[in-house]
Amino acid sequence: MNELELLKKAWQNDTTSYREVSELEIHAMIHRKSSSLVKWILVISIIELGLGVFLSLCLSFTKVDTQSITLIKNWGLYPYYIGFAVIIYLATFYFISRFYQMYRKISVLENTQTLMKHILDTRKVVKQYIAFNLSTFAFLVVAMGVFALKESYIQAMRLRGVAHPDMPFETKLLGVLIIIGLAAVLTFGFWLIYRLIYGILLKKLRRNYEELQKMD
Repeated sequence: MNELELLKKAWQNDTTSYREVSELEIHAMIHRKSSSLVKWILVISIIELGLGVFLSLCLSFTKVDTQSITLIKNWGLYPYYIGFAVIIYLATFYFISRFYQMYRKISVLENTQTLMKHILDTRKVVKQYIAFNLSTFAFLVVAMGVFALKESYIQAMRLRGVAHPDMPFETKLLGVLIIIGLAAVLTFGFWLIYRLIYGILLKKLRRNYEELQKMD
């Protein structure tokens, strides 16, 4: 049994004067735990951004990156690629700043109602962050997959001597469905990772919120 559970039992069973002291101790303990959880959310999001930048820098020195950029330019998508990358980085910095703001707010010892509000706000921002990352990843996979399908078909037909190839509807539909299915599987995999990492922290925050509700 952890320290919080012991304090709760004492708070429920002891005298009125001790209940008042115990309630303050429980509130302070929940506050410390909540502050620590939000700090970890902030740290993990920064590590996630750092890993993304590090991997991008590593890939930039490889032939894979050069070939990918050349392919994107040939498709006429390079401006969109840059714009999309800028949006992702701006959004990531926005969410990190929100996590920092939540951490600053929740670090200040305030009344129970305010602490409960900060916990709810933090959970909401984390869920928005996860939803944004998963949706942008799925969109990127589908968009790039569709363009790759179209271009590869055109190149294959031109090698066969077809001057103006037009992809049959059945082939296009099947290809798009396969791409969407692949995007769904990959996105689900990333969702499981997010659920494992952030889900544990969110569950602990929810537990803290429920404990504060019982005290209020």
